[in-house]
Amino acid sequence: MKSLWMAAVAGALLLVAPACAQEDPVRAGVDAYERGDYRTAVEKWRPAADQGNADAQFNMGQAYKLGRGVAVDLKAAEAWYRKAALQGHEQAEGYYGLALFENGKRADAVPWLQRAVGRGDARAQYILGIMLFNGDGVAKDWVRAYALMVRASSTGLDAAVKARAQMDQYMPLGDRQQGLALARKYEDEFNKGGRPLPPVEVAENNRPAPPAVTRPAPRTTPPAPAPARATPAPVRATPAPAQDGGWRVQLGAFGDPGNARKLWDQVSGRFPGRQPYFVKAGALTKLLVGPFASRAAAAGACGSVKPCVPVAR
Repeated sequence: MKSLWMAAVAGALLLVAPACAQEDPVRAGVDAYERGDYRTAVEKWRPAADQGNADAQFNMGQAYKLGRGVAVDLKAAEAWYRKAALQGHEQAEGYYGLALFENGKRADAVPWLQRAVGRGDARAQYILGIMLFNGDGVAKDWVRAYALMVRASSTGLDAAVKARAQMDQYMPLGDRQQGLALARKYEDEFNKGGRPLPPVEVAENNRPAPPAVTRPAPRTTPPAPAPARATPAPVRATPAPAQDGGWRVQLGAFGDPGNARKLWDQVSGRFPGRQPYFVKAGALTKLLVGPFASRAAAAGACGSVKPCVPVAR
């Protein structure tokens, strides 16, 4: 039977540090990490994490997930993400949901993935879309699954682009058209500051399922397998053009320009309709995002990402 497989969506590492952090252990840990001194980074973060610093707790989760400065321990990563998520740390909420999913706790993952989806997290959109498509721990909903996959694939997330191409083969045209309309509705609500998405119905008698998810039974007898064909270009739900009032937000400054691009890969889904600007400032490369019509609009965009500072062009 043809199967739709769950791809890995770890992406580039995202770490969090305070915007103004002289002598701050979390910032010092991030600096050590960027130098490749992972053991020192963990030594800086752990005391702050033990004392309840949510940024440090999130970074400890990242260290355990990837085995940087400590041995890989997905259960420890999940525990640290949980500590930060329960304090309202937005990045940690999404990563906690993904960790729960990866550790087989499907029903527990759903509300945390839902929060991340509401903030435009492409990886969460992809995972929840797969779950809804297959009825994996949640009630099956093809239309909503397709809408979320359209949103995720519009960010360029490769796994979502491929999953959507497979959905295009299996889903009736009417369901796909409804999914596209729902994706546009989700994007409009997100761009307006949005309201929470309707809750996902968790399936009864839920139990962990393997990452490989099977295609739903076809409504008619399927034809013989056809030769591989090119993946159709994803349909992007295009936001209204952003007004340029001369304002940007600065997300960081990096000695290694590659780190600026990695950060943009992580957070681009949080800034629909905006573009990155990689600005040289001496030995550093600043990551700016915009445009925005006003300082207030720029500050509003910073609500879901930290550090994030409005700056005039």
